[in-house]
Amino acid sequence: MKLLFVCTGNICRSPTAEGVMCARLGAAGLDNWQVDSAGTHGYHVGEAPDPRTRQAAASRGYALDGQRARQIEAADFARFDLILAADRRNLRELKARCPAEHRHKLTLMLDVLDGQVDELPDPYYGGPQGFDTVLDLIEAACDGWLTRLRRE
Repeated sequence: MKLLFVCTGNICRSPTAEGVMCARLGAAGLDNWQVDSAGTHGYHVGEAPDPRTRQAAASRGYALDGQRARQIEAADFARFDLILAADRRNLRELKARCPAEHRHKLTLMLDVLDGQVDELPDPYYGGPQGFDTVLDLIEAACDGWLTRLRRE
Protein backbone atom coordinates (compact mmCIF):
# COMPACT_ATOMS: atom_id res chain seq x y z
CA MET A 1 0.00 0.00 0.00
CA LYS A 2 1.23 3.45 -0.92
CA LEU A 3 -0.39 6.41 0.87
CA LEU A 4 0.01 10.11 0.16
CA PHE A 5 -1.22 12.77 2.60
CA VAL A 6 -1.86 16.20 1.08
CA CYS A 7 -2.48 19.63 2.59
CA THR A 8 -1.85 23.12 1.23
CA GLY A 9 1.82 23.88 1.96
CA ASN A 10 3.11 20.53 3.29
CA ILE A 11 4.48 22.06 6.50
CA CYS A 12 1.83 21.17 9.10
CA ARG A 13 -1.08 18.78 8.49
CA SER A 14 0.26 16.40 5.85
CA PRO A 15 3.77 15.96 7.29
CA THR A 16 2.18 15.28 10.68
CA ALA A 17 -0.05 12.63 9.10
CA GLU A 18 2.97 11.11 7.37
CA GLY A 19 4.86 10.93 10.67
CA VAL A 20 1.94 9.46 12.61
CA MET A 21 1.15 6.86 9.94
CA CYS A 22 4.80 5.83 9.65
CA ALA A 23 4.93 5.31 13.41
CA ARG A 24 1.68 3.31 13.35
CA LEU A 25 2.93 1.14 10.49
CA GLY A 26 6.24 0.52 12.22
CA ALA A 27 4.47 -0.53 15.42
CA ALA A 28 2.26 -2.88 13.37
CA GLY A 29 5.26 -4.38 11.55
CA LEU A 30 4.00 -3.21 8.16
CA ASP A 31 7.35 -2.17 6.71
CA ASN A 32 6.26 -2.84 3.13
CA TRP A 33 3.81 0.10 3.13
CA GLN A 34 5.00 3.46 1.79
CA VAL A 35 3.87 6.83 3.12
CA ASP A 36 4.64 10.33 1.87
CA SER A 37 3.19 13.81 2.03
CA ALA A 38 2.92 16.76 -0.34
CA GLY A 39 1.28 20.15 -0.72
CA THR A 40 -1.09 21.40 -3.36
CA HIS A 41 0.98 24.60 -3.48
CA GLY A 42 4.72 25.13 -3.65
CA TYR A 43 4.92 27.89 -1.03
CA HIS A 44 7.32 26.02 1.24
CA VAL A 45 9.16 23.56 -1.02
CA GLY A 46 12.34 22.38 0.68
CA GLU A 47 11.38 23.70 4.13
CA ALA A 48 11.06 21.60 7.29
CA PRO A 49 7.65 21.32 8.95
CA ASP A 50 6.54 24.32 11.02
CA PRO A 51 8.29 24.41 14.44
CA ARG A 52 4.90 24.23 16.22
CA THR A 53 4.02 21.15 14.19
CA ARG A 54 7.33 19.51 15.10
CA GLN A 55 6.88 20.44 18.77
CA ALA A 56 3.36 18.98 18.98
CA ALA A 57 4.49 15.82 17.18
CA ALA A 58 7.63 15.42 19.31
CA SER A 59 5.57 15.74 22.50
CA ARG A 60 3.84 12.50 21.45
CA GLY A 61 6.93 10.73 20.15
CA TYR A 62 6.70 11.48 16.41
CA ALA A 63 9.84 12.72 14.67
CA LEU A 64 9.25 15.00 11.68
CA ASP A 65 12.70 16.60 11.51
CA GLY A 66 13.86 14.77 8.37
CA GLN A 67 10.86 15.81 6.30
CA ARG A 68 11.00 18.57 3.70
CA ALA A 69 8.01 20.14 1.98
CA ARG A 70 7.29 19.27 -1.61
CA GLN A 71 4.51 20.04 -4.05
CA ILE A 72 2.41 17.25 -5.50
CA GLU A 73 3.62 16.05 -8.90
CA ALA A 74 1.69 14.58 -11.82
CA ALA A 75 3.40 11.22 -11.29
CA ASP A 76 2.04 11.02 -7.72
CA PHE A 77 -1.46 10.25 -9.00
CA ALA A 78 -0.23 7.04 -10.61
CA ARG A 79 2.37 6.20 -7.94
CA PHE A 80 0.07 6.17 -4.88
CA ASP A 81 -2.83 3.83 -4.10
CA LEU A 82 -4.65 6.31 -1.89
CA ILE A 83 -4.34 10.11 -1.77
CA LEU A 84 -5.78 11.68 1.37
CA ALA A 85 -6.62 15.40 1.29
CA ALA A 86 -6.71 17.46 4.48
CA ASP A 87 -9.77 19.51 3.49
CA ARG A 88 -12.30 20.09 0.71
CA ARG A 89 -10.23 22.83 -0.90
CA ASN A 90 -7.26 20.48 -1.17
CA LEU A 91 -9.54 17.76 -2.55
CA ARG A 92 -10.93 20.13 -5.22
CA GLU A 93 -7.40 21.14 -6.21
CA LEU A 94 -6.33 17.50 -6.44
CA LYS A 95 -9.38 16.56 -8.53
CA ALA A 96 -8.62 19.40 -10.93
CA ARG A 97 -5.11 18.04 -11.53
CA CYS A 98 -5.79 14.32 -11.35
CA PRO A 99 -6.20 12.25 -14.50
CA ALA A 100 -9.66 10.66 -14.68
CA GLU A 101 -8.30 7.12 -14.31
CA HIS A 102 -6.87 7.95 -10.86
CA ARG A 103 -9.68 10.06 -9.34
CA HIS A 104 -11.00 7.04 -7.42
CA LYS A 105 -7.85 7.28 -5.25
CA LEU A 106 -8.75 10.73 -3.90
CA THR A 107 -10.61 11.21 -0.63
CA LEU A 108 -10.64 13.35 2.48
CA MET A 109 -8.23 12.29 5.21
CA LEU A 110 -11.01 12.32 7.81
CA ASP A 111 -13.55 10.34 5.73
CA VAL A 112 -12.60 7.33 7.80
CA LEU A 113 -14.07 8.99 10.93
CA ASP A 114 -17.59 8.37 9.59
CA GLY A 115 -18.85 11.94 9.64
CA GLN A 116 -17.68 12.92 13.13
CA VAL A 117 -15.53 15.63 11.51
CA ASP A 118 -15.01 15.79 7.78
CA GLU A 119 -12.24 18.36 7.30
CA LEU A 120 -8.92 18.62 9.05
CA PRO A 121 -8.77 22.22 10.32
CA ASP A 122 -5.81 24.45 9.66
CA PRO A 123 -3.87 24.54 12.96
CA TYR A 124 -2.86 28.17 12.47
CA TYR A 125 -6.43 29.27 13.19
CA GLY A 126 -6.96 27.04 16.22
CA GLY A 127 -5.33 29.21 18.86
CA PRO A 128 -2.66 27.88 21.20
CA GLN A 129 -4.13 24.37 21.08
CA GLY A 130 -4.59 24.26 17.29
CA PHE A 131 -1.64 22.01 16.59
CA ASP A 132 -2.63 19.54 19.34
CA THR A 133 -6.24 19.48 18.15
CA VAL A 134 -5.10 18.70 14.61
CA LEU A 135 -2.76 16.01 15.91
CA ASP A 136 -5.65 14.39 17.83
CA LEU A 137 -7.67 14.18 14.60
CA ILE A 138 -4.71 12.90 12.59
CA GLU A 139 -4.04 10.13 15.10
CA ALA A 140 -7.69 9.06 14.97
CA ALA A 141 -7.68 9.17 11.16
CA CYS A 142 -4.44 7.19 10.85
CA ASP A 143 -5.79 4.54 13.22
CA GLY A 144 -9.00 4.38 11.20
CA TRP A 145 -7.24 4.11 7.84
CA LEU A 146 -4.86 1.48 9.14
CA THR A 147 -7.77 -0.60 10.41
CA ARG A 148 -9.80 -0.16 7.22
CA LEU A 149 -6.96 -0.86 4.82
CA ARG A 150 -5.75 -3.93 6.69
CA ARG A 151 -9.27 -5.42 6.33
CA GLU A 152 -9.36 -4.86 2.56
